[in-house]
Amino acid sequence: MTRMGIGLQMYTLRDVTAVDFEGTLRKVAELGYEGVEFAGYGGIEAERMRDLLQELGLKAIGSHIGLHLLEGNLENEIAYLKTIGAKYAICPWLPHEARDAEAWRGHLVKFEQYGKRFREEGIAFAYHNHEFEFEVELDGQVVFDALYERISPEYLQVEMDIGWVQYSGIDPVSYVKKYAGRLPLLHLKDFRGGEKGKQIDTVELGRGDLPLDAVIAAASESSVEWIIVEQDVCANPPLESVATSMAWLKENYLSKFE
Repeated sequence: MTRMGIGLQMYTLRDVTAVDFEGTLRKVAELGYEGVEFAGYGGIEAERMRDLLQELGLKAIGSHIGLHLLEGNLENEIAYLKTIGAKYAICPWLPHEARDAEAWRGHLVKFEQYGKRFREEGIAFAYHNHEFEFEVELDGQVVFDALYERISPEYLQVEMDIGWVQYSGIDPVSYVKKYAGRLPLLHLKDFRGGEKGKQIDTVELGRGDLPLDAVIAAASESSVEWIIVEQDVCANPPLESVATSMAWLKENYLSKFE
């Protein structure tokens, strides 16, 4: 089994970072996370963020960059990523009015353009899914698959959110294998219940219904670089939740490499 890095999507801790971004990063490092994926920088200048990450021994995996920022702030986003040494830029979500088939045809063109620009700067562009990418079709093919079939891997990589894949009624293990070699980033997410059409109840790793061991094994065989913990909503205090998820990973994954 290949040893993958363990990262945290900082969106999970958005309520805590709103109060103390730097202090929260310190706690993330203390918990044993090896890298972080940003969803905003808390107003911290890029040079300060770079120095802080180096001090804490945290790698900058990449950042979730909203569609409006890709459209209107691309060069500044590239500059920040390059300063902190991040390798990935990820489109994380699309607004509700931008999810029909016609809108997706436009996204395909723009995503390829963004991917080319990022590639010029040594950054890989990726897309992070929810459930809606499996609910719209382009020429008889669900958008998730159409996206990656119509855009070259050079310009678009996969960041698969495994929780939303299962929520959509798709076997997560087989989907990880399907995108082997194009899937550097895997959002490891657990949830309870979550029948399609009902609210997803995200929980700490090991407390939900996903076959996490099988997913991790498949990821290891599929050239995944980073397992990234993300919990959309935490019923417990967020730092406690990410600590619980890290403890599960230490016991069920990282212990295999000791």
